[in-house]
Amino acid sequence: MAASFAFQSTMLYRVLRGAFTLHCWTPGPPSAVVGLRFVCNSAPEEKKMVILESTEEYKFVERLIPPTRVPAPPKHVGPTPSGWTPPADSPPPLPYMIRRSRMHNIPVYTDLTHGSRRTTLVRKVEGDIWALEKDVKQYLKEVSGKELPTQVNEVTMTLKVKGHFDKELKEWFASKGF
Repeated sequence: MAASFAFQSTMLYRVLRGAFTLHCWTPGPPSAVVGLRFVCNSAPEEKKMVILESTEEYKFVERLIPPTRVPAPPKHVGPTPSGWTPPADSPPPLPYMIRRSRMHNIPVYTDLTHGSRRTTLVRKVEGDIWALEKDVKQYLKEVSGKELPTQVNEVTMTLKVKGHFDKELKEWFASKGF
């Protein structure tokens, strides 16, 4: 009977020890953890955080966000005090068109390369760029008294003129209605 009791207590010990090790087991490598969860070391259930969205305070954030586009300029008749001239209401009936830049300026720029090579660049040309080149050459011949070399780039739709003639070309394009 003592042997039977010892056997039963050994079996009971093994069963209890097995159950205890299943529930209080600390994991080793991830391959050893197969669907076991912590019962002994389980933390009390955490409360879920609730995020509230406040729309009334968004006006303070909205002031800090830069605008996605430049607003349309107000209507003007003639040049503004800064010298900016608005485009005509309808484009001129020419075979080419020069679009304004995103800041609503005429896209004529000067460039200085190789120390002393001065060029003027007309960008955003649409339509017949060769007709624009012919008209620009004729206008600059009247202004400067000599025929200036030009370069047409059909891929980028730009016209390059030798010399700094940005003011003259901007005034001429504004008088045409661009």
